[in-house]
Amino acid sequence: MAERSTGSTWKQRVLLETDRRMLAAGLMAAVFLAIVAASAAAPTPFRSLMRSTDVIHTLFQALTTALITGVTLVVSINSLVLSQELGAVDDQRERLDGAMEFRESVADTIDEPVSPADPASFIAALVDACADRATAFRDALDQSTTGVDDAADAADAADAADDADAADAADDADAADAADDADADDANDADADDLFQDVDDFVTDLTTHADRVCDDLSGAQFGTYAVIGAALDFNYSWKMFQARRIGTVHADAIPEAAREAHEELIAALEQFGLAREHFKTLYFQWELIALSRAMLYTAVPALIVTISMLLFFDTAVVGGSILGIDALVIAVAAATTIAVTPFLLLVSFLLRIATMARRTLAIGPFVLRQADRTSVPDADE
Repeated sequence: MAERSTGSTWKQRVLLETDRRMLAAGLMAAVFLAIVAASAAAPTPFRSLMRSTDVIHTLFQALTTALITGVTLVVSINSLVLSQELGAVDDQRERLDGAMEFRESVADTIDEPVSPADPASFIAALVDACADRATAFRDALDQSTTGVDDAADAADAADAADDADAADAADDADAADAADDADADDANDADADDLFQDVDDFVTDLTTHADRVCDDLSGAQFGTYAVIGAALDFNYSWKMFQARRIGTVHADAIPEAAREAHEELIAALEQFGLAREHFKTLYFQWELIALSRAMLYTAVPALIVTISMLLFFDTAVVGGSILGIDALVIAVAAATTIAVTPFLLLVSFLLRIATMARRTLAIGPFVLRQADRTSVPDADE
């Protein structure tokens, strides 16, 4: 997925794949270093500024208010988002019926009596089904083409024998008709070759990609980004567009025997799209719950630090320097970094959620962003 994006690969990996707590720790280090660097670049020494103003009291008073208000607001918003889990029994039954109907439909798609219960196995089974149906479509097309060629060869042999018997009676008009028939056969052969080449390229790309996605899903546990990341990596929207475009551009060249396999392939891609959207929604809820817990865990020590800085901190007590930096600067920078930790956690979690939501705004064969794509047959070809 990162390779298909027009943006930097490292940027995509930071936004999506990096552990959120590690990203928050990196942001904390950046805040701490930025405050220390700003103090070093300031024209007035920090300790002299403390004697003339009450900046520490003002700063941590504002942080205390922001902590209480911000954490309460974020947790309340998350509760509203998760409120769909609450409802009357009729609503819950409707949700259950929809889920069971979808699982039965997927079981038919993957040719299994029961669809897997584990999300990673569920998605992998659908990806495998897409690859199998794509291969079946190519095989059906190959068999149909081979059968047509054999029948054409037999017909040509019979015509040749008849022509040999009636060679003396052939006239110029018959010769012209034979030439026209030969040109038509050549055109049909060219169309069949273009069709099989387009289908072979499409199926090869799909099956190769499916194998890589299934490898990524092996052993993945829902709740981590590995499952939903692999599902996002399988760009079913573009594959569905390619399949539908092939069916439209080569509508006259696709034999009836292969058309059913083509429709089954598109149906499997549609099932994968529904499954991906379902698990993406569940993952968003999972992440919001994790965000709420992380903010609550860090809000308490952050609040203790801000209140302690208001009540007990004395600039006169903190003296000396560490690595050439005034210890007072380091103490204030560390306390400020701890105080903004809940906000940094919010930033790190929302970066992933917002990036995923932007990449998956549309469902079906719609691609809303610029990306590197495999070429598809043109309607004018």
